[in-house]
Amino acid sequence: MSEATNQQQPIEQLIANRLAKLDELRRLGVEPYPTRYRVAESVSDVRRRFAGASTEGLESDRPAVRLAGRLRSVRGHGKVSFADLSDGAEQLQLYLRKSDLDETSWKVFSLLDLGDFIGVEGTIFRTRTGELSVAVSRLEVLAKTVRPLPEKYHGLADREARARQRYLDLLSNPESRAIFETRSRIVSGIRRFLDGAGFVEVETPMMQPIPGGASARPFETHHNTLDLDLYLRIAPELYLKRLVVGGMERVYEINRNFRNEGISTRHNPEFTMLEFYWAYADYELLMDFTEEMITTVAEQATGGLVVPWGDRTIDFSRPWRRLTLRDAILEHSELTEEDLSSRERMEAAAERVGVLRISERSDGKLLEELYEMTAEPRMIDPTFIMDYPRDISPLTKSKPGNPEVVERFELFIGGLEVANAYTELNDPAEQRRRFEEQAAAGGGVVDEDFLLAIEHGMPPTGGEGVGIDRLVMLLTNQQSIRDVILFPQLRPRDSQG
Repeated sequence: MSEATNQQQPIEQLIANRLAKLDELRRLGVEPYPTRYRVAESVSDVRRRFAGASTEGLESDRPAVRLAGRLRSVRGHGKVSFADLSDGAEQLQLYLRKSDLDETSWKVFSLLDLGDFIGVEGTIFRTRTGELSVAVSRLEVLAKTVRPLPEKYHGLADREARARQRYLDLLSNPESRAIFETRSRIVSGIRRFLDGAGFVEVETPMMQPIPGGASARPFETHHNTLDLDLYLRIAPELYLKRLVVGGMERVYEINRNFRNEGISTRHNPEFTMLEFYWAYADYELLMDFTEEMITTVAEQATGGLVVPWGDRTIDFSRPWRRLTLRDAILEHSELTEEDLSSRERMEAAAERVGVLRISERSDGKLLEELYEMTAEPRMIDPTFIMDYPRDISPLTKSKPGNPEVVERFELFIGGLEVANAYTELNDPAEQRRRFEEQAAAGGGVVDEDFLLAIEHGMPPTGGEGVGIDRLVMLLTNQQSIRDVILFPQLRPRDSQG
C-alpha cells in the first residue's frame, strides 16, 4: 500500500497504480465491485454498543461482528497491520494479522488503497492501550477506488472546491458533515413542531403557468405535449391559499423555490423555504408562533439559545423585539421624521445613505431601501420589523384606519431576513385591484384562477415564509449560503481536475 506513504506522486501515477491493482484483483478471481455485502450494523453502531465494554468482558465474550466501510488509514508493515474503517461518521480500528486471515483475504489486503470500500468479519477486543478494535478473520473488497481521496490532514481547503465536490468535502472535513446533520435536525424539528400544532404538510406544483406569490424573475420552460410555457415556482403562496379556500385551515410546505436572479453569500437560484398558512390567524399571532417555533427548533438543534455568529453571538431568548419599519430607520440612523415626511425629503435622505436608482423606486420601495441601508445590518438578535408600505405588499391586508400601511412583518436575525409574513388579503375585489396595479407597474400578471378561488371565499388568514437555508446559516455560524446547501449553483468550469 505504497500510496499511503507517498501522496506526492503525480495524480496520473496514483491512478495508474490503482488501476494496476484493480487488474491484479481480477486476475486473482476477486470481483472488485461485488453486488452485495450484508451487514447487520454500522461502525457507529458497534462503537456505541461496546463503548462501555471492559477488556476482560470482551476477551470472555469474543463478540463477532460483520462490518463494511471505507478504509481511511493503514499502519504497520509485514505480518501485522492496523487500519481504520469508517462509515462516514465514526471510525473503528482493524487489527489484521497474516496468520489469522486466509490467503485470499491477505492478498486482497495488500492490493487495497486508502478510500477503498471493504467488508470485514472478526471479533471485538481492546488493545493494550484500550482502543476498541476488530480482530479481522476475513476481508473482502467491496468497491475499488480509482482516484485518491484528499490528504487526511489537509482535505479540501478551498471553499469553492468544497462546494463543487461536496462528496470529498464531507469525507475530509468533519465540520461540513456536522453542518448538514444540523440542517437535517432543523428541518425535522420544524416538521415536528408544525405537525404538533395541527398543520398538514402538502405539496404544490413546482411548474406553474403564472409566476406568482412573490416579485422575482422566474426560470422558464416549455411543456411540449400541452404546447404550454411554464415557470419554475418562485413561491407556493397562491396554491397554498387555494387549499385554505378548500377548507384546509392549517397547511404547510417545505418547498424548493427558484429565482432567476443573482448569486451571492445570501442568495442561491434554488433554495428551500417553509411556507405555512393559518386560517383565522393574523400577523400578530404569527409573531408569537414564530418565536415559539424557532426557539424550540434552535434549542433542539444546537443545545441552547445563544449561538455564535462570526465574532458576535445571537441570543434567541424570548421575547423578541418588535419595531415598525419607520421606527427602525429612525432608531438606527441619523435620519429624522422630517426626512421621511415627503417624497422629496426621502430622495435626499436616500442619496445621502447611498441608495441607487432612486427615481425608479416607488415611495414604499424607497422607504424599504432606507431601512436596508441603515438598520438591517444591525438586527443581530431576532427582531420583527412590522408595518410595511402597501405598494410593496400586494397580497397583504391594510392596517385598520391606515390603508397605506399593511399588516406585514419581516424577521431579521444576524442582519439577515429570515421570515416574511402577512395578514393575508382575502377581499377579491381589492386583490384584483392590487394585481392590476402591480401589473401596470411591470411587476407581474393578474392571476385570474387565484381570483376565482378567493371569490368563493377565503377566511381571515395569516401566512408566512421562512428561509430554511438562512436559518441553517445562523444556527451553524456559516456566513455563506453555499456552505449550507449540499450542491449550490456554481459557474461551470472546463474541467474538474
